[in-house]
Amino acid sequence: MTTGFWVILLTVLVYGLAHSILASYGAKRRARQWFGTNSERWFRLFYNFIAAITLLPVLVLPVVLVDKELYSIPFPWVILTISIQLLAITALVLGLRQTGLWSFVGLRQLIREPDITPTPLVTGGLYRWVRHPLYTAGLIFIWFSQVMTYNLLALFIGLTIYIVIGAIYEERKLEREYGQSYRDYQARTPMLIPGLKIRK
Repeated sequence: MTTGFWVILLTVLVYGLAHSILASYGAKRRARQWFGTNSERWFRLFYNFIAAITLLPVLVLPVVLVDKELYSIPFPWVILTISIQLLAITALVLGLRQTGLWSFVGLRQLIREPDITPTPLVTGGLYRWVRHPLYTAGLIFIWFSQVMTYNLLALFIGLTIYIVIGAIYEERKLEREYGQSYRDYQARTPMLIPGLKIRK
């Protein structure tokens, strides 16, 4: 393994830890204490902005650090991997449409007054197959890359760990919000891989 591999992997894990803390109930509670209930309107947009800005240096590292190619997928198999990535992008767009793109970004909360009633639990469409189709689509997209290097491998491993841990933390929040309804949904629907159910 190259030095860049470990630097990138550590950087991604630190990035994931920082953003998991920022997305926690504790961070939202502190924002409410410091800035009042109005913080609920801009917190999601603020979180996404910070996540996007701080991700840029992480994505630059694989480019600037010394690297070595592991493999590249030849023609015609590269057509298959590109097609799978396009399907992943399509699934990502459909998943965002199901849950609401503007809510995901945080613009809906900024424009409208905070609603104390929880949004309905989405269990149809892509959410019928997995509980986190957006994460599944993201994982499929990165792992079907046409080129793999040590630096990209480190980036993808780190992002995978971040996504899985993030999904686990998100599950806890959803259980708290929806209670038994979400636990029933968990019992019948896999987390990330269709058909794969892992018992708690």
